[in-house]
Amino acid sequence: MQKKKTIEKPAYMLESVDNALRLLQMLRDVGALRIKDAAEELGIAQSTAHRLMAMLVYRGFAVQDEKRRYHPGAAMGAGPAQRGWTREFNDLCRPHMEALAILCGETVNLVIRVGTQARFLSSAESAGILRVGDRQGQVLDAELTAGGRILLAELPRDTLAQLYLRPDDLADDDREWGDRRLPADEFEQFYRDLSAARAVGFAVNVQQTEEGVAAFGVAIRNRARTAVGALTVAVPITRFRQHSQGPLVSQIKNAIRELEVDIADLEP
Repeated sequence: MQKKKTIEKPAYMLESVDNALRLLQMLRDVGALRIKDAAEELGIAQSTAHRLMAMLVYRGFAVQDEKRRYHPGAAMGAGPAQRGWTREFNDLCRPHMEALAILCGETVNLVIRVGTQARFLSSAESAGILRVGDRQGQVLDAELTAGGRILLAELPRDTLAQLYLRPDDLADDDREWGDRRLPADEFEQFYRDLSAARAVGFAVNVQQTEEGVAAFGVAIRNRARTAVGALTVAVPITRFRQHSQGPLVSQIKNAIRELEVDIADLEP
């Protein structure tokens, strides 16, 4: 059997990259991490550790709890999506996203659902000074995002129950960090909310994933009327009421009607 080559330290170390990767390893192995402990382990200032961790949070690799401890984020355990079709899907959607971003003046995102995760394939940013930034590559809990919710709304109740209904014998104290399953009464409300979103044809996220940000999401369907993804428009919370009472949802639906002609034969 051929021996594996020894992994050697690169001749030119990028210290900031190395520290970010070591933070990822610490989150993976420790599971609950404070900035002070991370800084001591890495031998860097707490302010530097905080900036590095902020980037991991932004990209979905870490989340912070109410006690200011950091845990592995959804992106940490995300396996690869089916890249063949997602690349084609993104390429076909891109011109429509850019046109919609210009029309509505807000940032447009392309989202797919993988299990209980929403993955942001790409973003088309608006040109406005006050805008929501690029979310490409982020992995978030699907039930918290506008795109994820409208895609979950497509699932049969039994499938949703398998994903989100907590077993009767599982108490709060027995739940692991990041477990999204709900007790029976909360699951029923969740199912009603998704049913309402399916009935009106769009879902919203009001500051559930990020303070100061709201979003509207509409599903994209192929010729078989299977939902293969969603377009979401992310807006600063200061403009949420304006858009909820304005033409934005109609603009998204119109863009998707045109887009669906191009992706009609796409099969995930």
